[in-house]
Amino acid sequence: MEAQLDEEQDIARIARQARVIAVVGMSPNEARPSWGVARYLQAQGFRIIPVNPGHAGSVILNERVYASLADIPASEGVDMIDIFRRSDAVSDIVDETLAHQPGAKVIWTQLGVRDDAAAARARAAGLTVIQDRCPKIEFPRHL
Repeated sequence: MEAQLDEEQDIARIARQARVIAVVGMSPNEARPSWGVARYLQAQGFRIIPVNPGHAGSVILNERVYASLADIPASEGVDMIDIFRRSDAVSDIVDETLAHQPGAKVIWTQLGVRDDAAAARARAAGLTVIQDRCPKIEFPRHL
């Protein structure tokens, strides 16, 4: 119960403090969950930065798409990494975040996505980790 309460407090803090969210696995397809969640976040005033190597250099939701987290300039000020990839990709994304996005404060994995070992590494490095949840579902209670 206490862990659940702590996570709710983390979600409330993230919803209030995060401003720039890198969406890893962002799709240009409006029918895909990543597009819908990113569009919602934009509508709430968050800046989204799409990350998808297959669409790098193009534009999704009026934002330039980057091939990887390493390609996003530090000056963009990414606060949160929102992962729309399979669970087996999370470990590499956490490693890339730690190596190339030193300002990031949050790793967030979408519904059905979790990697407890990668989450432990991220937490040990000082990041907040939310797994198997969706900000489009969670943020409205806190905005």
